[in-house]
Amino acid sequence: MGAGFRRYSTYRQATVAGAFTNTVFGFLRCYVLLAVAAGAGTATVGGYDAARLATFVWFGQGLLAVVLLWGWTELADRIRTGDVVADLLRPVHPVTRYLATDLGRAGHAALTRLVPPVLVGPLFFPFYVPHRWSTVPLFVVSVVLATVLCFGCRFLVNATGYWLLDVRGPMVLWALGSGVLAGLYFPLRFLPDWVAVPLWLLTPLPSLFQTPLDVLVEVDPTPRQLWLVVLQAVWVVAILVLCHLVQRSAERRLVVQGG
Repeated sequence: MGAGFRRYSTYRQATVAGAFTNTVFGFLRCYVLLAVAAGAGTATVGGYDAARLATFVWFGQGLLAVVLLWGWTELADRIRTGDVVADLLRPVHPVTRYLATDLGRAGHAALTRLVPPVLVGPLFFPFYVPHRWSTVPLFVVSVVLATVLCFGCRFLVNATGYWLLDVRGPMVLWALGSGVLAGLYFPLRFLPDWVAVPLWLLTPLPSLFQTPLDVLVEVDPTPRQLWLVVLQAVWVVAILVLCHLVQRSAERRLVVQGG
């Protein structure tokens, strides 16, 4: 993790540019969602009032770089060039090594990309302050689980390169699907229950982004918050197990290809 933190801390200009971009888009997204809420003619939409919506947007802009829904192609690139063979000779399992690096990256992003939007947002919009003492630690746990879960999903998308070599198609599908179905563009609670509930239960996507933000703005009572975090943990275990199985299958394929 330390190596991952140091690695990403060297990209200072990219970090500043990313934080600035996330802050600018925070204004755009916040105005759009507040306009939608105002047009509904009710005090709340999907359980969100104006303060909760603003908090959802601005913390979401910061979490985007922490969770990192897309933009990581290192494994796919190494598969394409053949450098992945060197990874298999190392004593640390590829999933473990890439996960440790990603956690270091997330730690760096939490300090440099999460803080600026969270500081700027309250200067211009009403913010929701959690009322329950359990919310903040539960939010931190939820963010860590979301980061690990997102890594697992990105690893699986990259691992398609073992079979396809060119992963641009899966990458595009992942970018589109994760953005819409994870709650990045709008809260999933805006959708009808017959769409949102199966999406939450049958796919890991809402656990990537929607769940940490819902925990933070206290849309649900504490028991349901805990249930959502437990669901995240279940998805984390399932996806990491799947990552190991896919990697094992890919190594067998490489052996067959290599004779």
